[in-house]
Amino acid sequence: MSDFDFRGLSAFPLTPTTETGIDGRAVAAQVERAVAAGVDSIGALGSTGGYAYLEREERRRVARMVVQAAGGTPVMVGVGALRTREVLCLAEDAQAEGASAVLLAPVSYQRLTDEEAYGLYEDVSRVASVPVCVYDNPGTTGFTFSDDLYAAVTRLPNIAAVKIPPAPVGDAAERITTLRAALAPGTVLGVSGDWFAAPALNAGADAWFSAAAGLFPEPAVAITRAARAGAADEATALSERLEPLWALFRKHGSLRVVATASELIGTTTSPSLPRPLRTLQGEARAAVEETLQALNLQ
Repeated sequence: MSDFDFRGLSAFPLTPTTETGIDGRAVAAQVERAVAAGVDSIGALGSTGGYAYLEREERRRVARMVVQAAGGTPVMVGVGALRTREVLCLAEDAQAEGASAVLLAPVSYQRLTDEEAYGLYEDVSRVASVPVCVYDNPGTTGFTFSDDLYAAVTRLPNIAAVKIPPAPVGDAAERITTLRAALAPGTVLGVSGDWFAAPALNAGADAWFSAAAGLFPEPAVAITRAARAGAADEATALSERLEPLWALFRKHGSLRVVATASELIGTTTSPSLPRPLRTLQGEARAAVEETLQALNLQ
């Protein structure tokens, strides 16, 4: 079993993809920048990484290139898929390519019941040789975890962390405290929804799984370090400075904003998302460009 430590900042890079293939150089460049900035881990093939739109061999290739580009920085690889059979194959591939952990969302077409979701994690936990992070992303999967289900799943072997969606910022302390009490002892509590990170980390969350850090790791590292050092006011101020970016994330979704930003700053070429997905155009694209310039993000 890997001794992967989920705590701290995990950067989730974009997987620039067109109908002709994956831009491996762009993937490697993002990972190398995040590592140089001092992130604690890399989250490959999360939602920002477009895992659901890639075939098995493409996903294995991305896992390989991210692990190579990350050097000694540990890598967590997303393995969500419609069928448990596929998930097990993807987990095997990720482990074979050097992943230190796997990230699993309850992906479905027919919305899963709690019993089915529990069974998915039970099946994967039996065979995983690296720690598993539970990925609760109801905005994309349509499935919402109850606290009782969190409690049950995190008591399975090899389930080591949860990645929860954002709550209202003002409710961060209550949400973190309540969920901490439900999780199995020792489970790492990580958050997504980048605008929610500073309040959650200040309230005692262990980890931030960040889409923004995949493209702009430096400000995310600064927020994380301040929060973990107990400098709550500094972490809050650093996050509030990025509110124009967070507002775009909430309006358009972090994937489309990050992909659009990556095209605008030249990290990737256009198009950078697999069809039918598209980056933002028109007024929305102009708003992203204006925000990047105002915040000096490049």
